[in-house]
Amino acid sequence: MSDVAAGNNLRVVETAIPARMDRLPWSRWHWMVIIGLGTVWILDGLSVTIVGAIGGRLVEKGSGLNLSPSEVGWAGSAYIVGACAGALYFGRLADRIGRKKLFMLTLVIFMAGTVLTAFSMNFWWFIACRVITGAGVGGEYSAIHSAVDELIPARVRGAVDLIIGGSFWIGTILGSLASLLLLDKSLFPTDVGWRISFGLAAVMGFAILLVRRNVPESPRWLFLHGQEEEAERVTTEIEQQVVASTGQELIEPRRTIRVKQREPMGILEIAKVVFKLYPKRTFVGFALFTGQAFLYNAIFFTYALVLTKIYGVNDSSVGLYLLPFAVGNFAGPLLLGRLFDTVGRKPMISGTYVLSGILLIITGILFKDGHLTATTQTIAWCVIFFFASAGASAAYLTVSEIFPMETRAMAIAFFYASGTIIGGFGGPLLFGALIQGGKPGQIFIGYLVGAIVMILGGVIQATMGVESAQRDLEDIAPPMSVTAEELDEPGEEADPFTVGRDEGRHLHRSGGQR
Repeated sequence: MSDVAAGNNLRVVETAIPARMDRLPWSRWHWMVIIGLGTVWILDGLSVTIVGAIGGRLVEKGSGLNLSPSEVGWAGSAYIVGACAGALYFGRLADRIGRKKLFMLTLVIFMAGTVLTAFSMNFWWFIACRVITGAGVGGEYSAIHSAVDELIPARVRGAVDLIIGGSFWIGTILGSLASLLLLDKSLFPTDVGWRISFGLAAVMGFAILLVRRNVPESPRWLFLHGQEEEAERVTTEIEQQVVASTGQELIEPRRTIRVKQREPMGILEIAKVVFKLYPKRTFVGFALFTGQAFLYNAIFFTYALVLTKIYGVNDSSVGLYLLPFAVGNFAGPLLLGRLFDTVGRKPMISGTYVLSGILLIITGILFKDGHLTATTQTIAWCVIFFFASAGASAAYLTVSEIFPMETRAMAIAFFYASGTIIGGFGGPLLFGALIQGGKPGQIFIGYLVGAIVMILGGVIQATMGVESAQRDLEDIAPPMSVTAEELDEPGEEADPFTVGRDEGRHLHRSGGQR
């Protein structure tokens, strides 16, 4: 039901839509959401790996571009710049005009940039296309994570988010295997194989687009932005599809929420929410993203050097060592993801961060003292990132959950851009200087720095993090527009870190409504 708010045209809406979405049994409809939305990480992994794999080909004569090694590096930076800019710009739009419009638009932008890259004839064309592709992927993260978290039931939100995040490494595996085939000069000419690789990424994007068009707008976003009738219609259709595919009768929603509909928030309002209303959560988000960025860069900026210069692995075989590394990165979120819902976010995130940091220190000591081979070093990396990848994926989940609905996409964009900048710019400066001499002692310092920052992130999560496992999004961070009579102190003031489970809501009980 709804009534007109006194003194203005904004409506106060009481709705059970969040509870109705969270009580849905798992169904074919949820798999459609995962396939249609979650595969963005596969596209990102595929795109990044393809560019890394074809870098050597693009500097060859007859490739059609004849880039210099520094120009190949600039192309990687252009992708990062595009991703950061796209995340911030489209994240803002996702909160203003809706999730679905954005996740359709950003996928089209990714496809356009990828196709245009395949037809690159010079350096500047290639750079511009990498910026466009990066902007599409960056925008995808904001729209996708906010939509997935608002559509997936709270009881499995952690596992689903982690598996989606870990699927980046499926893209890495596919990109590695595709590059081995497409860069084979006996099968494809020098100036053709790398172009086909981008074409294949665009084809995969188009297939995802066909599925994605069936994913609805987030009902949570709809009722908050004055479209409660459309939100009701969308939710009813989802319920009908779930009942039809599962044959289960839906239980009654256990609660309602009253919110005052409002216009989209301005950028200054969003900044106030993030930095003033939720300063501890903001600090936790920074700590998690900085930790995973440093740990990943500590190994990614050194693994090729370690394999070739320290262990004598042939340059052409380095990619093969990346495959088990990628498998370990995906296996972690896949096998540990459920524990983030059952054991809890705080112990699992802090545990995976601290454990992966400790394992990296141990590995670094063994490496420095000469006790490892190329095989055992790769096994050690796989074990480290089995845990680190689960924790890193949970960082995206965390910043999506712990801020109010009105700011969710922009918060994801902000922390994604921050982590990408740290990883894409700060990492090369620090670790590039540390490994310049190529000596094991210098590389060990890089490992030590990455491990310490990762461990600190885990400690901060353990002491200041929010326990959000199996909790409604509206409990973790109430909408900014929740009515005053329901919640007097939204934000961290309500209790040390989060809103109590029974605070600020009308609960359906056997004895009536409280």
